[in-house]
Amino acid sequence: MGRKTAVSGLSAAISSALNEYSGYVTAETKKAVKKAGREAVQKLKQDSPKDSGDYAKSWRVSTSETSRTIHVTVYAGNHQYSLTHLLENGHAKRGGGRVAAIKHIEPVNEEIAKKVEEEIKRQL
Repeated sequence: MGRKTAVSGLSAAISSALNEYSGYVTAETKKAVKKAGREAVQKLKQDSPKDSGDYAKSWRVSTSETSRTIHVTVYAGNHQYSLTHLLENGHAKRGGGRVAAIKHIEPVNEEIAKKVEEEIKRQL
């Protein structure tokens, strides 16, 4: 049930309620974004091209956050980062011709973006 508030305390009550809701929204959004980062790494490990397997195994997630923000970075570690652009977009061969692109990052990005949006909407 709602709380009773005098007219003189109305602005403070509204402000308090909005701050409480803001904290809830921030916490739920952070959870959804962290989960999305972990899911992206797992999906990239599955979907990445596997020659020796080092590239697919190299995917990592890094998270940094403050009280109001969160930054999640999914990246290829172990010096495999230089292959991401070449594999995703294709590249020229030394003797002429091109190597075909293997789209594996863009589809995961689109899928995870939709999932995180749905998760945030569901939580709120």
